[in-house]
Amino acid sequence: MFQGVLTALITPFRDGAVDERALADLVELQIEAGVDGLVPCGSTGESATLSHAEHRRVVEVVVAAARGRVSVVAGTGSNSTREAIDLTRHAKEAGADGALLISPYYNKPTQAGIVAHFAEIARETAFPLIVYNIPGRTASNVLPETMAQLADIEQVVGVKESSGDLGQVSHVVALCGEDFPVLSGDDVLTLPILSVGGAGVISTSANVAPSEMAELVRAFRAGDQARSLDLHQRLLPLFDALFCETNPIPVKAAQALRGLVSDEIRLPLTRLQEPNRERLRVVLKELGTL
Repeated sequence: MFQGVLTALITPFRDGAVDERALADLVELQIEAGVDGLVPCGSTGESATLSHAEHRRVVEVVVAAARGRVSVVAGTGSNSTREAIDLTRHAKEAGADGALLISPYYNKPTQAGIVAHFAEIARETAFPLIVYNIPGRTASNVLPETMAQLADIEQVVGVKESSGDLGQVSHVVALCGEDFPVLSGDDVLTLPILSVGGAGVISTSANVAPSEMAELVRAFRAGDQARSLDLHQRLLPLFDALFCETNPIPVKAAQALRGLVSDEIRLPLTRLQEPNRERLRVVLKELGTL
């Protein structure tokens, strides 16, 4: 159901509030560039510092702006199962096509607890769910055998894999089968993950280079591995620059440098440090996006 390039959208702010007009404009730019889907309210969208009302409104704005032209997969995860259910229900009611849910963080459930968490959300919402496995943020890893159990739940339809472990990703692909899309959660590993059977990427870099990311994935899936490798190597400096500080600090700075949004980010995140800003500026100019 969900494959190709889905952009993990930033959330633009202005004067402390969500800039809804800028957000809708970003949606339009992404669709014009040919991405396959949009993911509001993920880590890149600063979901951790959105109020519940803001979170819901961001999803509504993106769904309305997309107008059914691409899939919208709303970030609805929480370390509280009840809260995740509430956010997922809202995404469904708002007209999203699915939900992306981070594995519970901080409270560090067992593998059995992770399965129970997603099973309960699936049962209560009857909505397509993508698991988001990112041990670096959650302090717990969804193991391949656990992912296979999750894949047996009808509403769990894929995974965003950010373990950074190609061996683990290979096992997830092998255990879960071709009908369970494995999406890269690390831009720099998009091509390697495609090579072991991945179905695409949920991408931060696609905020800045959506057409290039889309072409990279489509070229590989069409059998043009030389072209996909060329694009991967061309984008490497961007991948590095966009993760020189904690995501989404650099990508929001990039969009501000391009004049698309205000360079406003919420504490405890802070604006990009000046040496890294200059580095990012150089990369954007070399790519022709500035």
